[in-house]
Amino acid sequence: MSRIEKAMERAAQVRKGEVTTPDTIRPAQFDTSHTIHHAPIAMPQVKQTVFSDNPLLVTLNDPYSPTAEEYRKLKAVLVKMTYGEPFKNTIMITSAIPGEGKSITALNLGISLAQEFDHTVLLVDADLRRPSVHRYLNIERKVGLSECLLGEADLGDAIIPTGIGRLSVVTAGREISNPGELFSSHRMKSMLEEIKHRYNDRYIIFDAPPLLPFAETRSLAHLVDGIIFVIKEELATQTNVRDAIETLKGTNILGVVYNDANIAHNLERYHSAYNYHSYAGTGA
Repeated sequence: MSRIEKAMERAAQVRKGEVTTPDTIRPAQFDTSHTIHHAPIAMPQVKQTVFSDNPLLVTLNDPYSPTAEEYRKLKAVLVKMTYGEPFKNTIMITSAIPGEGKSITALNLGISLAQEFDHTVLLVDADLRRPSVHRYLNIERKVGLSECLLGEADLGDAIIPTGIGRLSVVTAGREISNPGELFSSHRMKSMLEEIKHRYNDRYIIFDAPPLLPFAETRSLAHLVDGIIFVIKEELATQTNVRDAIETLKGTNILGVVYNDANIAHNLERYHSAYNYHSYAGTGA
């Protein structure tokens, strides 16, 4: 067969679709049943920038003061006592009676911890009768601890990043009439266990109610890893302190903050005593 005849035969085959040429190659058909769908990129949670000029929040507003330095000492001792295996990361701060400065201690300690690169802090306002964390930080009191304990909200919905270092807070939430029953409930135990393990890389600090007037603090005391007990000079009596310590039998008392103490040989007033060591102090 001549070359001309071969060319004519091939042309006929191309027209019939029996062969293909580079110009007639069809695009490949891809199986789309296994197409990878990329998940949308999660946007970072916007932090609520907290503005508070309260002079009692010295670790935030007066970080170079002697009082702020005492909180840093308190922080250093706390870290030494709780860090390791297992990490004792759930800490309750309380007092015998109201007005001894437990909330200010919880806030300043939490801020001091959160300002370091190594520590993340979740501060929970567990004083459902007389909450104050939201007032000190100028945070609107919305969904909080009470809603979580009532099963109306997930803990993640209640956490508020503050923009102060690595500090987040959970406010007390709405007022309820029976915090004692909630704190002794199975839901409270389950939630605290969840907090401890879901956020096992951070400190969880509970600002708890005073011990003597209210029963719920005693329930919480047996669930946390450690307790810091705040005493204000010339406010709680020795009987108050003894009775409060008695209610904490069987719990882990890490130490005592002796608040608003006067030291005769020093005109300056300091804040905080920890692990039964006294310093001078100011505070509410």
